[in-house]
Amino acid sequence: MAARHLARAAALFCAAFLYATNARCAPATLTADVASPQAQAEATAAAQLPPIAPPPGHRVVEDPSGRKQVGDASVYAGHFEGHRMADGHRFRHRGAVAASRSLPLGTVAKVTNLQTGRSATVTVEDHGPYVDGRTVDLTRATAAQIGLTRKSGVAPVEVAPVVVPQKDGTVKAGAGALQGPA
Repeated sequence: MAARHLARAAALFCAAFLYATNARCAPATLTADVASPQAQAEATAAAQLPPIAPPPGHRVVEDPSGRKQVGDASVYAGHFEGHRMADGHRFRHRGAVAASRSLPLGTVAKVTNLQTGRSATVTVEDHGPYVDGRTVDLTRATAAQIGLTRKSGVAPVEVAPVVVPQKDGTVKAGAGALQGPA
């Protein structure tokens, strides 16, 4: 039983990685699991729930449900370059990472700027932002990819988790893993 969960977790993680890096040639076994009826059922269930707003205050309140989230995105301050993030990695503005107070560390998510319609895939590796109404902090590279400029500073976004780690060590397909129209 545990081996089956581990194999499924590895397949979903690899598929999310391939999705995040826009890889064109994925082994059939990796993409088949994300397209499996069970994974698509999880994604459909998460996509049908109403989006949630970021939690108020400065607490980290993890939501492993895979639901979409709406709020504002901001850009990490420059002085965080090289600092350790919550998952232990060093922060780099060139990476495709994000900070969230509500998504578990390791979550792969699609962030869409609601003003420009542009999106990027990120991995949640840090906690924050600690400003009410903000749902994610993005690197400069990711912010530029979705059309968030230094001048605007903040933009409304939708965050759709693709793969969400669960507390029991498994992973769950989120609303962003839904194939076809959501």
